[in-house]
Amino acid sequence: MKARYHNISTSPGSSFRARLFEDKEFPAAWHFHKEYELTYIIKSTGVRYVGNRMDTFDHDDLVMVGANLPHCWKTIGEQTEDVKCIVIQWHEDVLKNWLDKEEAKHIKALLKRSQRGIRFHERITLEIKTMLLKLLEVQSFERLILFLQILQKLALTDEYELLAGPSFSNSLSYEESERINAIYNYLRAHHLEKVALNDIASCMNMSADTFSRFFKKTFHCSFFAFLNEYKISMACKMLINKEFSVSEIGYKVGYNNLTFFHRQFQKQMGMSPSKYRKAYQRIPIS
Repeated sequence: MKARYHNISTSPGSSFRARLFEDKEFPAAWHFHKEYELTYIIKSTGVRYVGNRMDTFDHDDLVMVGANLPHCWKTIGEQTEDVKCIVIQWHEDVLKNWLDKEEAKHIKALLKRSQRGIRFHERITLEIKTMLLKLLEVQSFERLILFLQILQKLALTDEYELLAGPSFSNSLSYEESERINAIYNYLRAHHLEKVALNDIASCMNMSADTFSRFFKKTFHCSFFAFLNEYKISMACKMLINKEFSVSEIGYKVGYNNLTFFHRQFQKQMGMSPSKYRKAYQRIPIS
């Protein structure tokens, strides 16, 4: 498996692509393309990778990735529902005669920010949800105008976070991209086990020292720090969506030492697992 280059075709009668994607899981490996992309998750949960950033995702997740920025979404564990999402993709040429105009300065800045990937907060996501759904129904000129209105709303909001680190390079070699995708697949398959550095290095056909250097250069942290982040992300998802006790969750995400689990959770999330769960239980459903 490698970080594949994807060639994107436009929708019929349109200068960009907008589609409803439905499947059992996300099939794409870690990949990139020259188009910008806006992905809105209607249904599904899992782990999202953008550049060197890993996060869990859930319903109403809205993310924009810039041109040639590697990314993928992965469903993890037992799934109770199929994937359903809206994906919008466009080449910069669609806007090339507009971006230098004063009226488009905010959209131009948005596209620049998207080179690190942008996750939009829930309030602005829900505000434009109807517009995203409508985009799938309208045609031609109306579709283009609605698309520009969506970009303008996202360009004007300050309710977002950047994802990939500022030093992440999206110009990785073929071999580096292949290794990173293999790492993601290995974590997905083995994160509940006791992962040994020699084992994953062997899967990459590298020595442990060479693998450690490659990982730190790419992700700006050690492999085991990244592994702990992955496990804590899984724990957060289970604390919100499952009825298991905190101790059961600690074991289920691969921690045999619950004291170490609590310590790592506190370090990464700034609170205990119990407080994290209670914080989400206090959020009103409607």
